[in-house]
Parts: sequence; C-alpha cells; structure tokens
Amino acid sequence: MIENNLAISKVIKTSDGKTAKSWFNSGERLLYDLTDRQITNSCSAVQPNQLYIFNKHTTYQTQEAENVITFLPGFPDGSIGWMKIDKLIEERNPLNRTFIEYVGQGDSDKPKEYAYSTFERADLVEALWKTRGIKSTFVITFDYSSLVIMELLRRQQERIEKGLKLDTKITKVLLINGGYFIDGHSHPIMTTPILKTWFGKMSTKMAQNSPSMFNNIIKGMWSKEYKVSNEELAEVFEATTRRDGAFFMHNAAGFVDEHKANGTRLDLLSIFEEMKDSVEFHIVGSEKDQFEPRQVKLAKERLGKYGVDIRVIPGSHMITYEQPKLLTDIILELSK
Repeated sequence: MIENNLAISKVIKTSDGKTAKSWFNSGERLLYDLTDRQITNSCSAVQPNQLYIFNKHTTYQTQEAENVITFLPGFPDGSIGWMKIDKLIEERNPLNRTFIEYVGQGDSDKPKEYAYSTFERADLVEALWKTRGIKSTFVITFDYSSLVIMELLRRQQERIEKGLKLDTKITKVLLINGGYFIDGHSHPIMTTPILKTWFGKMSTKMAQNSPSMFNNIIKGMWSKEYKVSNEELAEVFEATTRRDGAFFMHNAAGFVDEHKANGTRLDLLSIFEEMKDSVEFHIVGSEKDQFEPRQVKLAKERLGKYGVDIRVIPGSHMITYEQPKLLTDIILELSK
C-alpha cells in the first residue's frame, strides 16, 4: 500500500480505525489556498488566505491511482464517522479511497471567522481531487454532504454542456441520510435550528471544554436501541473540539437555510433527470432517521419511477456508526 501525496512527500501509517487519534495520525494536513482554491506546495509561512485541511488518502499499487472512492463527511463529527467502514473495507476488499475533511471539521483548521458554505466545500473537494490526480470517482456522502455532491454534479454537467474537459469525472454517487429536496427538511428544533441561534452559539462555546455539555447536544443523533458508547462519544468530542473547533457547530449550522435559498440548483430530481445517463445514483436512508425522515420518502416518490436504487436500512441518523457492516456490504457491491 502507498500513500499518494503530491503536496507533502512522506508516508503515513495506516489507521487501526479505532480512535480519532489514530485516524488523524493516518492522514495529512495539506495547505489550502483560499484565493486560488488549490492545494499549495509552498513551504513558506502560512499566509492569511491559507488554511490547513485534513485528508486521509490511500491507494494501492495493484489499482489505478486515478480511480478512487471519495468519502465526504457528515455534521458535526466529520471524517471519523467513516472509521468503522474504512476498517471493514481494508479487511474485506481494500480499494483506493480518500476521506475529505472540510474546513472546520476534524483535524482541518477551524477558523471562527469563515464563510462556511456548500460552495466553498465543493471548491475544496475539487482542489483535493486535482492534487491527488483523481480522474474518476465514486462519491459517497453522509448527512449534509448531500448538498456538496449536488453542487459538484451541477458543475460537472455545466462543464460537459460547455464542451470542457473534466479534470475529475463523478461516475456514481451513494447518498446516505442526506437532504435532497427543500420541502423535505425536518430537523428537530433542538438540533441544527437551535445551534444557529445565539443560544446555540453560547452552548457550543461551553461545549468546547465540557464533554457532558457536548454529549447533551449530540447524543440524540443515535437511536436508543444502539446505545452509543462513552468511547464513541469521546471520539466525536475529540474530533469536533479539536483545534478549538466546537464553534463550528454554530457557525456552520445554517446549511438547511442555504439549501432552501439555492433549492433550484440543489434539487436532486432535476440533477438526476439531467445526468441519469452518465452518473449512477444510489440512496440509503435509515428507518428511524430523526433528522431527515421525509427525504428518503420523497426520493422514493420522485425518483422511484425511474428505478433508482433506494434502500432503507435499520437504525437512526448516525447510521455509519450503527450499521457499518451493512453499509460496507452496499459500498463493496456498488464498487464492482
């Protein structure tokens, strides 16, 4: 196994997939230039328009390095939500894969004053694809990254229509517990709706140094039947508050409002209808998803007639923790 790194020349050990610390030790912090929207090789001091972002990237000599599965993170845990699935893929059928961490999450820099948005996240994804030399990719999203992949698909279609060459071609997508339609959002009031308020801002400030306060904010994301462990909560706390990052939960909590403001552009039905002949679409929802329970139902109503692969599996919103084996089965099946 080799780590394909064009920005920093060093080999990183493989994570054992058990702890946030080992996860971050298995990846890299790459310098991202916000002005040029690209990863930079500069070894000079970090400039005001530059931030470090985390990326865990694994390729194999027996596979084409330019063909990779891209995993996009959820809110607020970030890329560590994929730890169990990454470990299972490594054990069962190692495939080229890259785990992207947005600004504000995990081991990426977490500036308090930053214009968080779907569009800047899409810029970052494209910059990493370019740096890694990724020519084609199967993209798997969780939670609010559904908005990011819809923006990336829009950009791909626009480039095709203009006759432009694609640097990276998205060949298929698997969207897990995401938001696809502006009339489908139904987040409980005590979650992201309250996080974006003044009260939410103060709560995240206190949560930075209080695991118990933090747990009170996020514990309801798992099903009661699953009984999320203290160790798992500690991992999410470590990742979210890393680099003084708890404020991200407040600063980036407006993604539903952003979706509604861009509903024409970020609408899965219209995107699918334009791209169904060139991109495979797959959707997974949870039976007891308390955050986006209407989205998979609307997907069935609006996309089911086209024969889109839509599956509902047991569990609550944090399905990457609750059903890693089942999700890995689906991912490996679709990767063939």
